[in-house]
Amino acid sequence: MNQSTSRTDPRIVRTRRLLRDALVELLEEMEIEKISVNRLAERATINRVTFYLHYRDIPDMMEKMADDMIEDIRAILRLNEANPLADKDGEWPLMVNLLEHMAEHFRFYKVILATKRTTVFTERLLKLLSDMVIDRVERPEGEAGLAATGIKRDIAVWYGSSALIGTIIAWLRADMPYTPQFMAKQFSLLRREHLPKR
Repeated sequence: MNQSTSRTDPRIVRTRRLLRDALVELLEEMEIEKISVNRLAERATINRVTFYLHYRDIPDMMEKMADDMIEDIRAILRLNEANPLADKDGEWPLMVNLLEHMAEHFRFYKVILATKRTTVFTERLLKLLSDMVIDRVERPEGEAGLAATGIKRDIAVWYGSSALIGTIIAWLRADMPYTPQFMAKQFSLLRREHLPKR
């Protein structure tokens, strides 16, 4: 998924993709504690020694996968910097692009975010979403909205980021019953209803 891998040796990219896909498959079948390097390498159809050329162990692999996930999402954020919140129709283009990215990589995101034992991914995404909410509430209109409603800044950040990640995880667990565009529109409506006005 990570765009920066395009500059890396194609064999390295292929091996890491095989390992990532194998880990996702295994997480669909069992808890992370039951996944050994041997089992993972076998599923990825690579040599166990090859695994260690890329990662120290499975937790190291998951940390690097989480880094890649966040870099992919940051790339989406950078593409939307010109208009990160809403267009004339009230949609949130950034959120549409983020949800489309997750839909495109649905199997990966469903497994790594919905699996209770792979908290590194959820924690990293929650931090990124918190930063997005902080960016919004620190704008003059956000600060004014908080002051007018009496909502504490830290509570607005906790609420906004937790609501986003919780809803995204529920959407993935339910096998995306709504399109990314519809979900983004719903987020936009909820934001207008429950969060400080822009």
